[in-house]
Amino acid sequence: MSTPASGRLPARRFDLAVFDLDGTLADSFAFFVTSHNRLARRHRFRPVAGHEMEMLRGWNPRRIMRHTGLPAWRLPWVARDFRRLMQEEGQAIACFPGVRDALHDLHARGVRLALVTSNSEANGRRILGEDVWGLLAHVECGASLFGKARRLRRVLARTGVAAVRAVYVGDQTSDAEAARQAGMAFAAVAWGYASAAALQACQPDVWLQDVADLQGLAG
Repeated sequence: MSTPASGRLPARRFDLAVFDLDGTLADSFAFFVTSHNRLARRHRFRPVAGHEMEMLRGWNPRRIMRHTGLPAWRLPWVARDFRRLMQEEGQAIACFPGVRDALHDLHARGVRLALVTSNSEANGRRILGEDVWGLLAHVECGASLFGKARRLRRVLARTGVAAVRAVYVGDQTSDAEAARQAGMAFAAVAWGYASAAALQACQPDVWLQDVADLQGLAG
């Protein structure tokens, strides 16, 4: 499906909306950039210069890993340390403006909500708040960057929702891959880590230009 440039949603209702956290619900990109270079020194991969950031937003995660010399086998330890840094120093990270209200609205309109994230439960609870956390029908935390499809299938099994009635909302090309592998629709957000051009190349089923567009997932 082609991506609507206006951000207008197609007339389609989903019974289940599964969300990524960082870059999708949580405004954590600035923290990620700062943490990346700290972790690069600790784990001996290449730091990223400021002028490279916009270029890297147009690349998929595998290409970024090759560019920085981060081997896949080391990724779980880097992710673990990132989660720990966020828990210790990321207290200022919050949801994008309007996200919490949109999630409450979706829930009130009968859409079941779930979360699949590589971040930790502790960070997710703090960022989303207990009121939003309580709306989630199922949560999968600590997912590997390239292991989200298995987690998405688990959400479908636990909620009993058919894949064709579910959507994964994310901000990276790897999120699109995971959704397709799980047989779900993919909704791309324009405000996250990856560039709009990179996400549009994935041909998302839904294009979310603004946070307010999230409410359209209820049809």
